[in-house]
Amino acid sequence: MIQIGDVVVSLDVIREKFLCNLDACKGECCIEGDAGAPVTLEEVEKLEEVLPIIWDKLAPEACAMIEKQGVAYIDEEGDLVTSIVNGKDCVFTCYDEKGCCYCAIEKAFREGKTDFYKPVSCHLYPIRIGDYGPYKAVNYNRWDVCKAAVLLGKKENVAIYQFLKEPLIRKFGTEWYQELEVVVEELKKQHLI
Repeated sequence: MIQIGDVVVSLDVIREKFLCNLDACKGECCIEGDAGAPVTLEEVEKLEEVLPIIWDKLAPEACAMIEKQGVAYIDEEGDLVTSIVNGKDCVFTCYDEKGCCYCAIEKAFREGKTDFYKPVSCHLYPIRIGDYGPYKAVNYNRWDVCKAAVLLGKKENVAIYQFLKEPLIRKFGTEWYQELEVVVEELKKQHLI
């Protein structure tokens, strides 16, 4: 573990390789699991704001779930998470002509229809942020559905923190990320990673 400010970073985030390979996984991380993506109350507000923009892109079952319980709910662990359909699919998941799933919110963002990218927990995946009072923990969440991403990351020699530069900056800021890069270079010089 290394610490930058009030954020503790697992060495796995620095050592392990990862590069999403949507051609291989088809976006399975959005449709597998037993709970939705972690969100904040502020993000729930943003999700509700973007709903009219993406509503016609959502599956009928997703619309029904949102009408029933909203865009988010409290899961079994007491976390606020995005609503899901059929016990696994995020309500914001859509599919393209190749059967690859994508986030309707992200698509609307890329088309310039909203200024909200998507929940930061989705943007950060496979990193999960733990909240421990005065400290945040940045951890690598290993999942079988991401095997292709691990293989591509190794092939291209892209570490998790490098692949997730944009969302890490979104979460912790540019200065924090630059300090992370300095610490990584120092660890490399000392042959610790």
